[in-house]
Amino acid sequence: MALIITDECINCDVCEPECPNEAIYQGETIYAIEPSKCTECVGHFDAPQCQQVCPVDCIPLDPEHNETEEQLLEKYHRLTG
Repeated sequence: MALIITDECINCDVCEPECPNEAIYQGETIYAIEPSKCTECVGHFDAPQCQQVCPVDCIPLDPEHNETEEQLLEKYHRLTG
């Protein structure tokens, strides 16, 4: 699954620079995650870095983008070329 940022986001700016795939961006009112770039840090780290640094715990799995670890790894390889 990709991750999603919920409306509990306080725009603290700590998640965006932690994303190795540059999937996090400033949306209209809160930060957002581009699902096609989010690998949950598979291939880079053992855990999603944005979740690790988020002070309000507002980055859950996105039920709209269900992916297996194998699919996430395939996406990682595609993104890192």
